[in-house]
Amino acid sequence: MNDLEHQLGQGPDTAFDVSRFQADLGRRASQSGLLDVAYAAVDSPLGDLTVFVTPRGLVRLAYEGEAIDATLQELAERVSPRILHAPERTDNARRELEAYFAGRLHAFTQPVDWSLIRGFAAEVLHATARIPFGSVSTYGRMAIEAGSPRAARAAGNALGSNPIPIVVPCHRVLHADGGLGGYSGGLHRKRFLLQLEGTLPA
Repeated sequence: MNDLEHQLGQGPDTAFDVSRFQADLGRRASQSGLLDVAYAAVDSPLGDLTVFVTPRGLVRLAYEGEAIDATLQELAERVSPRILHAPERTDNARRELEAYFAGRLHAFTQPVDWSLIRGFAAEVLHATARIPFGSVSTYGRMAIEAGSPRAARAAGNALGSNPIPIVVPCHRVLHADGGLGGYSGGLHRKRFLLQLEGTLPA
């Protein structure tokens, strides 16, 4: 039994109990006065989004339909177990997303916490974060900017595992021929975002 399982009173074969997990973490965060990861939902034209914020910035953005219990467990293991539903701590991220979808915001100022991203993927996603609103790039270009010109496929894999979509705009990366390529949130969402930004390929 690992430390997290011991704290939650669970063995490796026990189903993950989200409500118990949240209640335990919330209680201990309240007692200690510490909160390392705050999360809350924000409504969007693409369905409810869930944002997860640390003191360093936005660490995760989940689309509706993603398994939030698995996301909470990953954050507990890789960032901190002090996680709490705390909308007030996510206000800036949620306001900026709302403004983006309303067409009032073209550049996010919300800081990003890169804790979940390592190695080549980090290089690719840092390059992706620099693609401005109203522009698109290619998988090959992202590989070049990440320092591996022949690694377009690996760049695509890195983009497919982007934990902070929209804010780190992997939807702005297309095939060299203008094809949409893939998108972890579904191609219907990629099309919507590109259309919102006026860059949907013909």
